[in-house]
Amino acid sequence: MITNSRTLNQPKGRYVAAFRPNKGFSQIVEHKELIAALFSGLLILIAWCFGDYLPHSLWIALHITAFVVGGYAKAKEGITETIAEKQLNVEMLMIFAAIGSVIIGYWTEGAILIFIFALSGALETYTENKSNKEILSLMNLQPEEALLTINGQEKIVPVSDLVVNDTIRVKAGERIPADGIIIKGQSAIDESAITGESIPVNKLLNHDVFAGTVALDGSISIKITKQANETLFQKIIQLVQSAQAEKSPSQLFIEKFEGTYVKVVLAVVFIMMFIPTLLFSWTLSESIYRAMILLVVASPCALVASIMPATLSAISNSAKNGVLFKGGVHVENLSHIRAIAFDKTGTLTNGKPVVTDAYFCSDDEKERILAVTNAIENESTHPLAQAITAHCQEQIDLDTQTVDALEVTTITGNGVTGVVDQEKWKIGKAQFVDEEEAFHFHNGIANSLAKQGKTIVFVKRNHKLVALFALKDTIRNDTKQAIKALRKQGIHTIMLTGDNDITAKAIAQEAGIDDYIAECLPEEKVDHVKALRKTYQSVAMVGDGINDAPALATANVGIAMGEGTDVALETADVVLMKNDLPKITNAITISARMNKVVKQNVVFSLSIILLLITSNFFQVLDLPLGVVGHEGSTILVILNGLRLLK
Repeated sequence: MITNSRTLNQPKGRYVAAFRPNKGFSQIVEHKELIAALFSGLLILIAWCFGDYLPHSLWIALHITAFVVGGYAKAKEGITETIAEKQLNVEMLMIFAAIGSVIIGYWTEGAILIFIFALSGALETYTENKSNKEILSLMNLQPEEALLTINGQEKIVPVSDLVVNDTIRVKAGERIPADGIIIKGQSAIDESAITGESIPVNKLLNHDVFAGTVALDGSISIKITKQANETLFQKIIQLVQSAQAEKSPSQLFIEKFEGTYVKVVLAVVFIMMFIPTLLFSWTLSESIYRAMILLVVASPCALVASIMPATLSAISNSAKNGVLFKGGVHVENLSHIRAIAFDKTGTLTNGKPVVTDAYFCSDDEKERILAVTNAIENESTHPLAQAITAHCQEQIDLDTQTVDALEVTTITGNGVTGVVDQEKWKIGKAQFVDEEEAFHFHNGIANSLAKQGKTIVFVKRNHKLVALFALKDTIRNDTKQAIKALRKQGIHTIMLTGDNDITAKAIAQEAGIDDYIAECLPEEKVDHVKALRKTYQSVAMVGDGINDAPALATANVGIAMGEGTDVALETADVVLMKNDLPKITNAITISARMNKVVKQNVVFSLSIILLLITSNFFQVLDLPLGVVGHEGSTILVILNGLRLLK
């Protein structure tokens, strides 16, 4: 039954293969660099300790071996990049410095320079691998095979052979191999690998399930809804990969600055070889020695390493906690936000109306009215009808309230009619049932409910109103917490909604939003975001729908809800995987921490460079201390960036 038609146009391996080799390669490179650096250090130590007892040729051989073993990786990287980009880099400065040290007879100092430079390179590789840790562990959770069900027969097939609408079975304790919906059975699902939430989620019929999660109890049958390369699992991988590849403005500036800086340093080093001899009565050997020290200490290794390790650590930390950044630029920008605009439906609210209030003409008739209302509204697919049906089914036992509705007719834009036991029922808005009677029902309660932003649905039996339902799209449980936290950070909050002013005002007040704009068309959201940018300079937009995509693109930072539309996810700069609004404040905090760490690193690295250059000029710094000071500062800024992983 498995034919070529089951092979996806773009197989699962498209992204998995693009990621897994990087994992293995990075780990191999990291270990090789570290082993090479340590072996190089061991050779230097042997040469230093037993130098007086070794033949001079062997002593030289030990240093040359230390140079080659420790410096090969960085030398290859520097030469390759120089040829490819036709521009000198920091690695080339280190090569020149090491060669210069040997030329003037400082073999050990040159070897130590290579050793520490190789060690810092291994540490930087470790940082990059550490930043991938969460995604790499997630990769290992993806099953490679699935139990496909066809015509009652089960067969184990590769996950890459699954197509949309296939049915698979997952047994208790197994990982779910693909995104889909449950069509049979139920189970508690451990979604911690994707969402970070440790508490299992009970999944019933028609509930969504995701690849890589675990069915803890009960066997379930799943209908595949997404191709293997379009699952939530793959989206996470793609987003983090693109985030790690994209560089922040600070990083781009440093990289542009590096090329010019290297040229200036080499020019100054060349000048320093001869000018001090003429101006300060230095010997030629002293001038060359000081020039070599300058070559070492003026190299911007620490400055170059000030940003990328910190950025990768921040992205990794956020991904682990359910917030995906699509690039370092967005991590850098988020802490500068001064105002956030929110879409209402599906962002601040749950996106589905629920019955909040129900009034009846008589308590004695309540169950009968609920049963009839349920029978009639059950024939409609309108969201309000579905909400009322759900409410009725919660209130009564349908087994004891059997009702058959006849001649059910939907009156577009007004409501629905039906006949039950030869009685005509109307369910709908006030104008549909009798506006004057409707707003006098139950002492005019409808007016009060409408002022709260609720939608009112009336129930009429023959010529008498018998019930009223008030419905509202309810605020998410975490919305108030998120808005309160943002206001504490001094961020102005605005709600953009297409609802009328009464509903918008009620939602804004309940959520604690500072301001709101009602009756806002999708194209108008862009204009409002532009106006907010003029007022607050840096603005974020949070949304989940297709109509939010233009505004997400217009804002300085676009933030999409993880369960939003594909268009919103593609357009946004940041994704909240669990639709967890309070995570926005966490993301802003990690952004601020990253910017603080970067500033610390830049100031520290520049200060060390200036201190070492000044000390060298006044002839109080020798080459070994220059090597330790320069490379030690590089290691320190990398370690400082690693703090963002926690």
